[in-house]
Amino acid sequence: MSGRTVEDSKRVDGGAVLARAGWRIIPLLGLAYLVAFMDRSNISFAARTMNADLGFSATVYGIGGGVFFLSYALFEVPSNILLERVGARLWIARIMITWGVIAAAMMFVRNATTFYVLRFLLGLAEAGFFPGVIFYLSLWFPRAARGRAISRFYISGPLTRVVMGVVSVWLLALDGVAGLKGWQWLFCVEGLPAVLVGLLVLWLLPDGPDRVDWLNEEEKAWLAGELARDAAEAGPRGHHHPLVALRRPAVLLLGMVGFLTGGAYFTFTLSEPQILALTTGWSTPSVGYLVSAGGLAGAAGMLLTGWASDRVGTRMPFLAISALIVLAGYMSFALFSGKTAGLIGYGCYVLAWGSVTLSMWMLCTDLVVPGEMAVATAMVNTMAQTGAFVGPILWGMARDATGSFRAGFWGLVAAQVAALVFVAVLARRHGAGRRAVS
Repeated sequence: MSGRTVEDSKRVDGGAVLARAGWRIIPLLGLAYLVAFMDRSNISFAARTMNADLGFSATVYGIGGGVFFLSYALFEVPSNILLERVGARLWIARIMITWGVIAAAMMFVRNATTFYVLRFLLGLAEAGFFPGVIFYLSLWFPRAARGRAISRFYISGPLTRVVMGVVSVWLLALDGVAGLKGWQWLFCVEGLPAVLVGLLVLWLLPDGPDRVDWLNEEEKAWLAGELARDAAEAGPRGHHHPLVALRRPAVLLLGMVGFLTGGAYFTFTLSEPQILALTTGWSTPSVGYLVSAGGLAGAAGMLLTGWASDRVGTRMPFLAISALIVLAGYMSFALFSGKTAGLIGYGCYVLAWGSVTLSMWMLCTDLVVPGEMAVATAMVNTMAQTGAFVGPILWGMARDATGSFRAGFWGLVAAQVAALVFVAVLARRHGAGRRAVS
């Protein structure tokens, strides 16, 4: 175990080591993800006025919303390969600074072409961020604590809804100030913080456990030993090239789950304020506060899932149950009309959507050997982002053709059912998700 003695192990408080690491790196990475999530999805709040101002149809908006995920998917694996080579700190900082500039530049959208180009460039700039962070966390947290670590980072996704639901309403109310539309203020003000956070990452994020001065040598040895034990339990890796991960059955199955559930999720997200306004009849501020409340519910669900799955040592049941709850939410929207059904469906969706993706990522880190982790996480996210590219376009075309969201929701139901089939196949191959595969 990396040269440690039994006496060394007894002198180290492992819980304190992991807690210190968590406080040092997770809040900063969580802040970075909050900003990233806001910049990719704030067009959902801009859409109602931007589409009217620029004459965008639902199809044009769907293409612009989805093309971000196309470029993200295309450059995901290359980005993570570069992250491994140059280091997480430099690469994550680079990602954040470039996407912040491009996100703010969205205020200059004038027609469909500039909309498509800027969204494509935004996806290109952000490619590799999320799987890069998942890989980075796997360098710090042993498997037994990884679910809680990932969930504490990942709750920034639903917490972004809390921020967007309030801040976006205020920014849209600046319509006409300094000759700018409200949606232009939204893109500018919500884009620039990414540049600042990128500079903080460059300054504060450590490259790895062996390069910090807030762990002593015994603590570093303990952490290295725990991670080495996880790797040993995964079985011998041999001398495979990291790209071998691209053909692992577990990676491909998780990628298909991500393609279907991620595609459905981002399709819904990009039209969420419009759907809620139509369903409830509420004003833009009221819808914003509802989205904020949904963010808090999603964060609670994620934390519970991360804690409980670490405690029982399995991931698969949490993935299946949360996917079923999200399916119930989509079914409510597809089958029924009115405020009550809409609020019930939305409640199911916000409570469980984060637990679906969290469980998927916890399984990925459990089922893949460390040497293939960077490429495997990138591949799974590439497939998920591909779904997020296709979904909004089909959704927009369906709405233009039918004049409502109903047909689109049946598409989300079909995608979620198909995802559950792949979850069942994954469970049959790998049981509860306790062992890595090579």
